[in-house]
Amino acid sequence: MSTQAFTPLTPAVFAILLGLAESDKHGYALMKEARTPQGGGVAMGPGTLYGTLDRLMRDGLVQESGLSDDERRRYYRLTSDGRAVLASELERLDAAIASARALGLVPTRSRS
Repeated sequence: MSTQAFTPLTPAVFAILLGLAESDKHGYALMKEARTPQGGGVAMGPGTLYGTLDRLMRDGLVQESGLSDDERRRYYRLTSDGRAVLASELERLDAAIASARALGLVPTRSRS
């Protein structure tokens, strides 16, 4: 599978894939996590979330996990292709940040 066909990712897709990298989650948990700085800082409504999840499932990047703690909740997980696409996007972003640092546009962090 070519990951380049999927990158660059939209903010919503990036937030969803990043949110599922740690563990299976249901939609509301994904929306809450996406709003945090660590989750991408993306405010998504239900339409954006579930429309994006449907597309990601169709593309084979996400699947329903089959877990359920409530009959109304569907849990989702990354597929191996989803992990590969996320890794490719993270490499792309890392290269862009390295370039920005080399140009002095982003301060380097001190390590203590």
